Amino acid sequence: MDLDGYRQRAERFCEEIDREHYLHYSGRKASFEIEAIYERHAELFSRRAVEELREVGGRTGGEDGRRIRYLLDFAFQGHLGQAVKSETTELTELEAALEVKGGSEPIPYRSVAVALANEPDAGRRAAIERDRDDLLAERLNPLHLVVLERTHALARELGWASYREACAELRGIDLAALARQARAFVDATDAVYAGIADPELGRAELPALGELRRSDLPRFFRAPALDHMFGRDGLVGAFEQTLSGLGIDLAGQDNVHLDTESRPTKSSRAFCATPRIPDEVYLVISPIGGRDDYEALFHEGGHVEHYGHVDPGLAFEYRRLGDNSVTESFAFLLQHLTEDPAWLRARLGIAEPERVVGHARAVKLVFLRRYAAKVAYELELHDATPSLESMPSRYAELVGGFTRVTWPSEGWLADVDPGFYVAAYLRAWALETSWRRALRDRFGERWFESSEAGGWLVELWRHGQRADASELLAETLGEELDFRVLADEFAPAPA
Repeated sequence: MDLDGYRQRAERFCEEIDREHYLHYSGRKASFEIEAIYERHAELFSRRAVEELREVGGRTGGEDGRRIRYLLDFAFQGHLGQAVKSETTELTELEAALEVKGGSEPIPYRSVAVALANEPDAGRRAAIERDRDDLLAERLNPLHLVVLERTHALARELGWASYREACAELRGIDLAALARQARAFVDATDAVYAGIADPELGRAELPALGELRRSDLPRFFRAPALDHMFGRDGLVGAFEQTLSGLGIDLAGQDNVHLDTESRPTKSSRAFCATPRIPDEVYLVISPIGGRDDYEALFHEGGHVEHYGHVDPGLAFEYRRLGDNSVTESFAFLLQHLTEDPAWLRARLGIAEPERVVGHARAVKLVFLRRYAAKVAYELELHDATPSLESMPSRYAELVGGFTRVTWPSEGWLADVDPGFYVAAYLRAWALETSWRRALRDRFGERWFESSEAGGWLVELWRHGQRADASELLAETLGEELDFRVLADEFAPAPA
């Protein structure tokens, strides 16, 4: 197999597919023409390519073996993506076209989360979500189910016992051990969960845990009572000033493009698009006002700065592929600043940031427990012989049980990202905690105003994703990736 030729073609494919994602999800282009891109690069994802990479990787060790494993994961996921490209196209175009009943005005399907976040009436929120879930069940889930079943079948055809086994091997992650760690985190925070979340829910005029509905969560995350502290006009400026404090000039980064314009079909979910790493990187958000905007911008800004600083001389696999826990850890690191008391005082002039800190702490705990449920659920969903008939109720049972929120079952397929991306998020939360502690220890509480801290981060960012999360943490700080650092952050303060 011509590995160098394969790498060059793979990089061209990534550029084209990421540009198409950017244009469509930013609302600049209604169509989503990924089928043509897959057709142009079909040889990258053929069964033969997957099998040859697997065979070569099986007899190659060291750095060459690592690179081939990354390529094999790319080929495997691409093989699956190619097989379901027509369903994926139909799904994305339906999402862009569908509308939910919204009373006097229909709501674009992709804008439902924004509508829920800005709707003060609980009954109206529940009605909007029911309408959205009806559309999901009737129009989208049949396509999601085709994708799932085809994905499972292809993994078995390629020689793995299950899609779960394939992802664990190719990502180099013990998914069962990760699920145990996540469950241990849930157990460790059970006693403090209500004490952290319920007061914040009460301040937001929302029901307590046990009575809270999923439709209430966007409103809770939105935190409109904190809007006066997070002015929309100061959003981009706060990000620019933070980077400046780290010695990074955002305006001088010709490779970074910030897209904050409103467009009718623009995704409500902030994202980073990377057609060419590090030469062309986009940060896309849909501002709705308030603290949520700051979190979204800083999270995606972490991705952008990571990708924008990757050493252009690195191998394609290390610039583009690898363990996404690494880039997610840097996204969480910058996102965390929006709940850091020192940053809130210094950058936004909030003299008493306790309300912001308390709300953010509660939101993070809800998210962590939700993702602990998601990894447990996805292990069952992607096992060798899942009972798909029971999966909708199992999804609602696990996520609802871990979060103590009434959770509808309709999202049992839509709430699943390819390739066990849930594992990347969970590992990233733990890794970010270690980065943050190291920055505070080395550069002080206001590390975000230290160009030396910025230099330390830039040096980390330059390595792309050659090492996985566990390796990078061991190489940099000599520590093990451990979920107990997350649980410790929610432990009661010493008396």
